[in-house]
Formats: sequence, structure tokens, C-alpha cells
Amino acid sequence: MTEIGKHRLGRHSTAELNPALDDYQLAEALVREAGTLALLMRQAGLEGRQKTSVSDVVTAADHAAEAYVLEQLQRCRPDDGILGEEGTAVDGTSGRTWVIDPVDGTYNFLHGSTYWCSAIALKDSSGVVLGAIFQPEEDKLWLGGTARPATLNGERLTTYGDAGVEGSARSDTPLSELGAATYIHPTWLADPLCAMPWHAAATSAAALRMFGSGSCDLSRVADGELGCWFQHSCPEWDWLPGKAIVLAAGGAADVVRVNGLDWFVAGGSTAVRQLRAALESGSVA
Repeated sequence: MTEIGKHRLGRHSTAELNPALDDYQLAEALVREAGTLALLMRQAGLEGRQKTSVSDVVTAADHAAEAYVLEQLQRCRPDDGILGEEGTAVDGTSGRTWVIDPVDGTYNFLHGSTYWCSAIALKDSSGVVLGAIFQPEEDKLWLGGTARPATLNGERLTTYGDAGVEGSARSDTPLSELGAATYIHPTWLADPLCAMPWHAAATSAAALRMFGSGSCDLSRVADGELGCWFQHSCPEWDWLPGKAIVLAAGGAADVVRVNGLDWFVAGGSTAVRQLRAALESGSVA
């Protein structure tokens, strides 16, 4: 780390959060702080380490941001469980678990792209309760859950509304008229069991976008910038934060198993239904 980097990092002291914050306020504060910490550490100079492949990497910023979130949650929500991408696994007694991804899109993050974020979700026995996603370099924070409509920087999202609500027509837009965000590692394209359903879904959309951060993608499905999204084999930290926000925006989400792989899909109700059918058409059974 350079001396200039140390100076910049030293100017940002991660906050000790107030346990009296409600869950949404806490989630918002956590992703803001974690994302800002990671950004400042990148500005100070970072190197990546491969996990499973050249494109699956981890940095010291991932670990530092996850450690911060872990510390704050253990102090503010001591009875809750915690699950993190970089190895955090804490059993709770409340029946609730926070699922954290301190830097989603680490390959992008390490290579200077702005398309990465910090993400967090809260789940209980009924499913995902809330999600918060912060993209620091664009200063965008998406928030939403079962008890609160989806928002972007505090402004309510009406991408998928009920009848009579502006934006509700998006729920009925067919897949053939929508751009689809997706991700597939090149090695999976060599496996027909994965490639066949992916190809069927990909060729059913009007356009494809592949940016490399599932949570950033899902946030943009929630606000309407992207039409829909599909990806296979997502861990909870790549799926639940964005799923919560899409659902809170009135959208739909589903998981379909094809050829032994789970495919995760989100968007308007019509697009999700058609993505499911397209993926299932690639089944070898």
C-alpha cells in the first residue's frame, strides 16, 4: 500500500453503527460503509488472489469489508446468524440470518471497473426479508424487502406495479422484447448440460448483457434499466439481496432445475415465465 493510499484510507474511519437502527437502516449503513471501505482500499493499491479461476478472485478489500460487516452485525444483532462469501459462518439463535457479499464483482473491482457493489440480505424461515445493494462509484443504493417498497437512493421504484400504477406494463413485456443480463463462465459453455439451456434462454431475448456482477444486474432489473436476468448455480449472497429488491419492486423471481443445475431468474412475471420455459427446453431428459 502506498503512502498516499494509507493517507486516503486513514481519512475514512468505518462507523460503529447504532443497534437501535431498524433492519433496513442497518442494512443500508452496512453496505455503504463496506463499499466505501473497499473503494478506498482499492485506491490505496490492491492485488488479487485466484480462488477457482482467473476470473474468480479475492482481495484484501473483500476480507476487510466482510470483517467490518461481521463485527457490526455481531454487536447490533447478536442473536442473528451470519453467512458471508469470504468464509464467515455464524450460527444464530433468532432464526434469522444475514447473508453478506462485501464486494460482488471482484474481477471488475480489481480491474478498475465501476460495475461492482456491496450487498447484503436478511432471511428467515419464510425466505428473504430484505436486500440492500450499494454501488459506490456510481453512488447508487437500492433497498427493499417484504416490509418496504424498493427504492433507488430513496426514490420509490415502480418498474413492476399493480394495474393502474405507472410501469406495470413492464410485468407483461415478453422476453423477446427485453434485454437479458446473464453470466456464464467460458468453461461451462463446453458442457452441453449447461450450454443447451443457457443458449435456449439467451436466444429468446432481444439482446444480451454480461457485466459480471449479479447483484448489480438484479438491481437494474428492479429499476428497469435491464429487462430480466438469468444465471445458474448462484450462491445465496449473489441471489438473495437482488431477489429481495426485485420482488419489492413488484417483479418476479424463480429457480428452475435443468440437467442437474439450478437456474435463477428474475424480471417481470411474463419474462420470468418465458425464461423458465426456455431453460426447460434445453433439458436432455
